[in-house]
Amino acid sequence: MRTQVAIIGAGPSVLLGQLLDKAGIANVIVEQRSADYVLSRIRAGVLERTTVDLLAKVGVDARLRREGLVHDGTEIAFAGQMHRIDFKALTGHSVTVYGQTEVTRDLMEARAAAGGTTFYEAQGVTPVGFDGPSPSVRFRHEGRDVELQCDFIAGCDGFHGVCRASVPPSALQTYEKIYPFGWLGVLAEVPPVRDELIYARHERGFALCSQRSLTRSRYYLQVPTQERVGDWSDARFWEELRRRLPDDVARDLADGPSIEKSIAPLRSFVTEPMRFGRLFLAGDAAHIVPPTGAKGLNLAASDVGYLSEAFEARYGEKDDAGLDGYSARALARVWKAERFSWWFTSLMHRMPESGPFGARMQEAELAYILSSPAARQVLAENYVGLPL
Repeated sequence: MRTQVAIIGAGPSVLLGQLLDKAGIANVIVEQRSADYVLSRIRAGVLERTTVDLLAKVGVDARLRREGLVHDGTEIAFAGQMHRIDFKALTGHSVTVYGQTEVTRDLMEARAAAGGTTFYEAQGVTPVGFDGPSPSVRFRHEGRDVELQCDFIAGCDGFHGVCRASVPPSALQTYEKIYPFGWLGVLAEVPPVRDELIYARHERGFALCSQRSLTRSRYYLQVPTQERVGDWSDARFWEELRRRLPDDVARDLADGPSIEKSIAPLRSFVTEPMRFGRLFLAGDAAHIVPPTGAKGLNLAASDVGYLSEAFEARYGEKDDAGLDGYSARALARVWKAERFSWWFTSLMHRMPESGPFGARMQEAELAYILSSPAARQVLAENYVGLPL
């Protein structure tokens, strides 16, 4: 079997397949999990304007436009008070709240409707020969061995995927920070406590009031890494969340049984470069950000946006400059997003290692940001997303 671009991994990376289809570039997606499993993963849901624009480019934005919630700002809870960061006034742009699961569903349905080839539940997926002129992806599907020959491989299979692991370690430069806490998240069928997201800094730890729709909310608490989900009943979660919110917000908080509850560790991670011969890494395969800045899905989208442009130039104009420059171009945006996510995480969370002095520095910096139009603009322009 042969194609032009083999894509390993499904999820938001299906966007790459749609972009390549639009450009007339043949592609095949190979995913180790089932389609149902891919759609069962509960992930982030704040989309930058650049991500929305890419979805519109491939015509997969109709439901997003109907059901997505456009947010012109966000709230920061600090010292018992609420402070609004007005994205629209400060930058002219907004963000859209629309779950990553729904983005993935829309992309998968569009691909199926267009007749795109996707192998789900592929076993033993292995990229080979990408350091030479004839790469391929080998796997087993429905009891038979398959070798997918291709011109290039796009490794979009996540942090624990096979693509980065297939690269010789000596060719990688890795940068990583592990945070000494995680996010305990609860998804519940309750209306959001406010129209916009609330980021709360509290002496007991960070809290986030997020949402998926007008009737479904996603709430988070900072917890030590050794915490276990089983130790957190719904009642305990709601009680602790109320403690970390201003009194008027806590009074308005509607609670209910959790649909899903999990603890996610936080890390910052980047590997360089993002190209190895004819293998190109994108999304979580190359970088991870703590979720505080809402950058994970959006960085994956910008990666595949850059990569699709490079493939278009390669096949349309016989120009390899885009492919040659992909890693540097993508990493320039990645590092800016890493910086913002690290900074916002360090600002809003209780940092055990920084002690009382560090806590007072956080308070001083927050007070400065909330009193300075220039500082608020810096926060806003990074949150809504830097231009591609």
